[in-house]
Amino acid sequence: MTLRSTLDFLLYDWLDAQSLTARTRFADHSRETFDAVLDTCERIAREKYAPFNRTVDIEEPHFDGEKVILPQATYEARKAYAESGLLSAAQDYEVGGMQLPYAVEAAANSFFAVASISIGSNLLTSGNANLLMVHGTEAQKQVFALNEFNGRWSGTMCLSEPQAGSSLSDVATRAVPDGDGFEADPLGARYRLTGNKMWISSGDHELTENIVHLVLAKIPGPDGKLVPGTKGISLFIVPKKLVDTEGKLTGVRNDVALAGLNHKLGWRGTTNTLLNFGEGRFPVEGKAGAVGYLVGQPGKGLHCMFHMMNEARIGIGMAATMLGLAGYYASLDYARNRPQGRPVQGPKDGAAAVVKDAAQPQVRIIEHADVKRMLLAQKSYGEGALALNLFCAKLVDEQHTGDAATADEARLLLEVLTPIAKSWPSEFCLEANSLAIQIHGGYGYTRDFPVEQYWRDNRLNMIHEGTHGIQAMDLLGRKVLMEGGRGLQLLAGRINATIERAIQVPALAAHANALGKALQDVGAATKAAWATGQPADALANAVPYMQAFGHTVLAWVWLDVALATLARDADLAQPASVGRMGGMRFFFHYELPKIGAWLQVVSTRDATCAAFPEEAF
Repeated sequence: MTLRSTLDFLLYDWLDAQSLTARTRFADHSRETFDAVLDTCERIAREKYAPFNRTVDIEEPHFDGEKVILPQATYEARKAYAESGLLSAAQDYEVGGMQLPYAVEAAANSFFAVASISIGSNLLTSGNANLLMVHGTEAQKQVFALNEFNGRWSGTMCLSEPQAGSSLSDVATRAVPDGDGFEADPLGARYRLTGNKMWISSGDHELTENIVHLVLAKIPGPDGKLVPGTKGISLFIVPKKLVDTEGKLTGVRNDVALAGLNHKLGWRGTTNTLLNFGEGRFPVEGKAGAVGYLVGQPGKGLHCMFHMMNEARIGIGMAATMLGLAGYYASLDYARNRPQGRPVQGPKDGAAAVVKDAAQPQVRIIEHADVKRMLLAQKSYGEGALALNLFCAKLVDEQHTGDAATADEARLLLEVLTPIAKSWPSEFCLEANSLAIQIHGGYGYTRDFPVEQYWRDNRLNMIHEGTHGIQAMDLLGRKVLMEGGRGLQLLAGRINATIERAIQVPALAAHANALGKALQDVGAATKAAWATGQPADALANAVPYMQAFGHTVLAWVWLDVALATLARDADLAQPASVGRMGGMRFFFHYELPKIGAWLQVVSTRDATCAAFPEEAF
């Protein structure tokens, strides 16, 4: 079964994406236009991305003292992507967009991610521009966002600092008003920024004529000191090259300097940088500091940036998913073609040992039960995560185009599911990549086969856009509690609706009951975790909670997908249908039972880790 057939099933048979065309925003579209977008992206990914995945991994970006050097294939792939219109696919016609549903856009982007995530990292440019379309002034939208959407410029997000990775309250980059009348600049209130930013993906390159940095910084108070905590953080547009109000380059380089390239385990085709703002290497008008334009209100920067961060988190979940599926496809192909070993036979002549007949021809390794186990695990992780991410993408469409009640429900469901959509694929599709290596045996950890690169690329995603632990604390510490727990109740309602449908189907009834028990256990554990009212007690085991919560969500997704499978092919006449049902059964038989151990430490507020003394390590 190909990625395209899987996407078609999930989009059309499961999510009913074609029904979105009944809404005014998408009225010009049809199944045919959706398919045309998918066809185009599949072709570009096949021709411009996939053949060069190894190239960009080996030929890492390097700095020659003046500019960053990347392989020519990166330029050609980026150009083809920009010309496809995907950067602005979901935007209004008036700004050059396609008014494409986000669910279709996400599906289309999956082709680039599975072909080469390292080349296909256009996520930040779209996210940067999308943020400005919501929080920017009209001038900022016209000058910065639209030039990102049309591919002339690219974008970044600059949050972390060398001394403050995930702890954004400790951001030390400063922004001071750029003289008298600083608020009168047509592009926004003009400030001068000084500070350092770390781990900036695509922070410097020559792929586009300009780079639009979105930078978190603090405006000093009247006493000249930075306001402590996140409430003092503001957001600024800091272009690499200064521009006029028409979006034309002025020829003046902003004081943003590349301090170095980070050499990573994976995603090596994308530059990752340390940037210095206002160090004086490129002084503007003889004054200190990089020129930046305020986005939104002072002190509200993190609120604005979360628009981009949440979008990026779902994007990272999709990236992790597609890397998991890339490894699955590679190891499935290998297992179908690699002869190794012989069938197991029963004992002969009273011998107790299981024997194999060496005179028999070798079998392909896919015929061994344990290899099938590893392949099924990858399939259940990867295809389940893809379904979850596409479901979240359709929630975005519901939030933007549904009626008031539907939009509000979609918003709250997204709040609860975002930590799962980011972190579950990052953990379990990484495990899928590990299993892909295992299936290849010794060849798996050589560069003769692609699976070791997929693992390296995917290992970054548990850290990208908020570490596993941070996502877990967000889930248990905020998302399941917000608005009186209404988001959790909405999700439980969706899950129970699937259970009620599935319990009427004999082939699914046992799985429906198992899911009902899991949902009940997660709810009980949520209450038990907070029984003392002390965050330290509840959050000490936030990661096991997120693992159990995520497995419950994925079991729900698989059960719902199984219902759609049987609705389309009740007799399971198609191999793809047999495959989906097998993936569902594997998840319920091998994965869902794991939640008991995770929830045990959550429910008892086990203090083994929290109370362990440092000196005992």
